[in-house]
Order: sequence, then structure tokens, then C-alpha cells
Amino acid sequence: MSPDEYCQQKAAQSGSSFYYSFLFLPAEKRRAITALYAFCREVDDVVDECEDEAVARTKLQWWRKEVQAMLAHAPTHPVTTALLPHIAIYQLEGSHLLAIIDGMEMDLNQNRYLDFIALQKYCWHAAGVVGILSASIFGIKNPQTKEFAEKLGLAFQMTNIIRDVGEDARKGRIYLPVNELQEFNVPASDILNAKHSPEFEKLMQFQFQRTQKLYDEAMSLLPSEDRRSQRTGLIMAAIYRALLVEIKEDGFHVLKQRISLTPIRKLWLAWTTYLRA
Repeated sequence: MSPDEYCQQKAAQSGSSFYYSFLFLPAEKRRAITALYAFCREVDDVVDECEDEAVARTKLQWWRKEVQAMLAHAPTHPVTTALLPHIAIYQLEGSHLLAIIDGMEMDLNQNRYLDFIALQKYCWHAAGVVGILSASIFGIKNPQTKEFAEKLGLAFQMTNIIRDVGEDARKGRIYLPVNELQEFNVPASDILNAKHSPEFEKLMQFQFQRTQKLYDEAMSLLPSEDRRSQRTGLIMAAIYRALLVEIKEDGFHVLKQRISLTPIRKLWLAWTTYLRA
């Protein structure tokens, strides 16, 4: 199996909504974004799949060294081998790749966030920086496009947080800010015990409205000259916003189930967005 095939398999197996947006890219850009996505999956899996914290930290440290090895043109892993040819072409910064690893390590260091400012810092590492790297691959003429990509990454991460409240709670994590839980009178124990309540619905409605605003703010930042090159990001946004609305229409029943869109619907959203963009 070639490094590119390894990354393709990693992306396809994840079942992520992002995978559907990659289908409309030219071959070279598709290989680049698939390698980047596979890198994100590899380091994310370290935290999600390692039950021993010490082992997880050791593996993340290995990935830091592997990024440095790749930047020195001596990668040893299929993902970094696949990613290397695209680093110079798309001016991908090694510091951004290391920042993604920092985000994964944050999950080992804390499982609560006091307020939205603190949560935003985590989201930047987990998704904002990924948005910037992705936009660089898609093509940027106007530097403001990076602001669009960063804001869109925050919107994506907040959508993930809303969708995965129950799943994260079963891992002992609550990403919803502590001060907002208090404001809406939702004890952390309610989330950890999967207790759905009117107060919880109001809390989630607040999260929904803020995340919708983030999408709107992101779209307002996209310069017209980069709209076509950033169509993949727009496809991702269409799919994720549809998921966000689906969660709302289901009454925010996210504590005991993981709401998702069907593959056919994702493909339809991807195709119709591609035609409009």
C-alpha cells in the first residue's frame, strides 16, 4: 500500500463529512488535503484510543518528532511521507501541524473549560489551524481568506461539540463552558448522567444560535476572488450547517445518541453546493 493509498483509506474509514467535500478537488489538491486529514486523524486517534495517558503522551511526542523529521525531508510514517511533497507547494507551516498536536494534548491536560474564551483557544488548536492549512491547499489570493478559514474551523468544532456532548461525557469530558452550564442551571452531573431537561435544551439552543452566528461571520469574511477556490470549504459548511439544524430539529437529543446525516444527503449537499459556488 502506497502512502497516498494509506491516507485515502484512513479518510474513507472515518466516515467524516469532510471526505465528501474532497471528492470535487483536482487530483493533486485531493491528495494533499487527504494527507492532511489523515494526519489529523492519526493524532486525534492517539487521545481517543489510548486508555493509558502516559502512552498517549509518548505517542504525541513521537508525532512531534515525526513532523520535525518530515520538515527535514526524512519522514518515516506513511502519512508524513504522503504529506511531505505538498508542504512547499502549498506553503504549509510546520508550526501549524505542531499546533494540532498541542490541541490533542490539551485533551489530556483538561476536560473542562471555564468560559468560551478558554474554549476558543482549544478550538483554534483542534480546528481553526486545520482550517488555515486546508484553505492554503484549496488556494488563497487574498490573505483575508485565512480569517474565513479560521472562523469556519471554529464553527465546525462547535458543531462537533454540540453533536458529541453525550459521547464526550462518556469519556469524562464536557466542552460546554462551565459558566454557561451555571447560567442555564445545568449541573455537570446532568450531562455526565445523560439527563435531558428543559434547562439543557435552552443551553443547547444558546450553543446552536452562537454557532449559526459563527458560520454567518465566516461567510462574511470570504473574499469574492477566493470563493471558487474555497468551494471545498463551502461544501463542508453546507454539510455541517445541515447537521447543526438536524440536531436542533431533533430537540437536541444528543446525550444518548449521535445524530448524523445520511451519506446520500451529504453527497447531495456537496454536489448542489459545488454547482452554486
